[in-house]
Amino acid sequence: MIVGVGVDEVELGRFRGVLARTPSVGARLFTEGERGYAEAAVDPTARLAARFAAKEAVMKALGVGLGAFGFHECEVVRDDATGAPSLVLHGAAAALATERGVTRWHVSLTHTDTCAAAFVIAEA
Repeated sequence: MIVGVGVDEVELGRFRGVLARTPSVGARLFTEGERGYAEAAVDPTARLAARFAAKEAVMKALGVGLGAFGFHECEVVRDDATGAPSLVLHGAAAALATERGVTRWHVSLTHTDTCAAAFVIAEA
């Protein structure tokens, strides 16, 4: 049973500007693992933006807004064998998911030269 669906899109130029103006935002929004994966790319912006979109999409799928949980409490990880993205929730994010009966997540990330997007389905 689908509990919720969330989608979000991030404009790369705008996101790149935020990262350049406020370098500490990366540490506030992303886990060490997410930053490490992104920084392996020549330009980490698209990878970070897709992960930010996923975090926002998770909030939407749970039916909550910004501030319901910290950005570090929703982590986008990659399967070692396939590279497929998945989600690991911690703290308040995990508690909200449990409260809503979420037992499984589906996540898809994509980006172009100008934007990054994420689509998330919360399943019970």
